[in-house]
Amino acid sequence: MVSVRLVHRRDTSDEQTAAGAESEGEIETVLAGDVDVARSTLEQARGLMFRRSVSDGYALVFPFGDADTQWLHMLFVPFAIDALWLVDGAVTKRKRLAPFVGLGRGRADTVVELPAGAADEVAVGDEVQLVE
Repeated sequence: MVSVRLVHRRDTSDEQTAAGAESEGEIETVLAGDVDVARSTLEQARGLMFRRSVSDGYALVFPFGDADTQWLHMLFVPFAIDALWLVDGAVTKRKRLAPFVGLGRGRADTVVELPAGAADEVAVGDEVQLVE
């Protein structure tokens, strides 16, 4: 069995440190070590519906073919999530979706669902990748 992680990379070359000097390089953090990939139409339609919760360190990834408008809904999902819309691994949108009534859409070839708060440090333009 192959272990897959969801990794967030943020370029820090343009950021200022507390002392005012420019920092260089990338910061890499693991967003999730417990990753499910919803490949079939049925898995994608079901998503997180009917689950009572998800654990910290969990992600559900929805790979789609080409980048297009992808919708998410929170019908029958009783907990908040962070959603990321990605094109070629770059974050195009991030949104917190409320339980039961949350709705979101964005342009993506991949969508990621995480526990609420897990994507607080992720910004549009950052890279998020599945890594073996």
